[in-house]
Amino acid sequence: MAVYTDVTAEDLAQFLADYDLGDLLSYKGIAEGVENSNFVLHTRAGSFILTLYEKRVAEKDLPFFLTLMEYLAARGITCPQPVKNKKGGVLGRVAGRPAAIVTFLDGLWVRRPNPGHCAAVGEALARLHRVGSDFPLQRVNALSIASWRALYEQVKDRSDDVRPGLGTEIAYELDALENEWPRDLPSGIIHADLFPDNVFFLGDTLSGLIDFYFACTDMLAYDVAICLNAWCFESDHSYNVTKGRALLRAYEKVRGLSQSEHRALPILARGAAVRFLLTRLVDWLAVPDGALVKPKDPLEYYRKLRFHQSVRSAANYGFAS
Repeated sequence: MAVYTDVTAEDLAQFLADYDLGDLLSYKGIAEGVENSNFVLHTRAGSFILTLYEKRVAEKDLPFFLTLMEYLAARGITCPQPVKNKKGGVLGRVAGRPAAIVTFLDGLWVRRPNPGHCAAVGEALARLHRVGSDFPLQRVNALSIASWRALYEQVKDRSDDVRPGLGTEIAYELDALENEWPRDLPSGIIHADLFPDNVFFLGDTLSGLIDFYFACTDMLAYDVAICLNAWCFESDHSYNVTKGRALLRAYEKVRGLSQSEHRALPILARGAAVRFLLTRLVDWLAVPDGALVKPKDPLEYYRKLRFHQSVRSAANYGFAS
């Protein structure tokens, strides 16, 4: 979450006139994250989140995301729900941007996940994959391996400003990934961005999943690899196999991974690291002046990539050998 587009009280009042949410009491921008502009709204009807969609979120994809959240919630996945306006719609425009209001979820995201948190995430991810298997809509992953070369072209001339030799290393890695990337693993609905700041806890209990605006149809094991990257490394970028084991065991209690998925996990984890390395590089080099946002360090994912390059089997991630 972030704020790229400011919203005046007048613009917001005009937008809210189409909803039955009562008077606006207060609103505040949310500075965390790097994708959309987000605000907490407090109205007579309660608390809500207003999102203005920017950057990588295509307006044509918004019905997919909002329908998916409704579908998952109806099947026991706790996630924000789109709020309908007086005409029954869930999309509008604020300050020239497509926008929607969703319900507010209680909870906090954890800054230092422990194995228990990782287990809860593994279970929730597997439940999402199981429940999402019957979702009738599909969306191609706009940030799959097919997009990484184009992202690299955007940053290759300046990537060495971030780290000497980084551009060459990414180019070599892209060559390897394009040659080795699996194509025939089980696929379905994935979250594709289930980082700690997109998972809320009340105490040690997972209370909800948010930010489904990268959700798409892709390999389920790739979503697992994203979570290993996001949840199982320490602040010094070393991999914590205890956290990995907790996440994977909890996942497999709900949805078992095939032998093909096991074998593919190292290459999928490398690919996930490259995906976030590239998008963070783009953001690092191109955040608009004045945006209320702090870009995330791309080199975090360079260091994670170096670990994945040394992995030879899924056992290194915590699977029983």
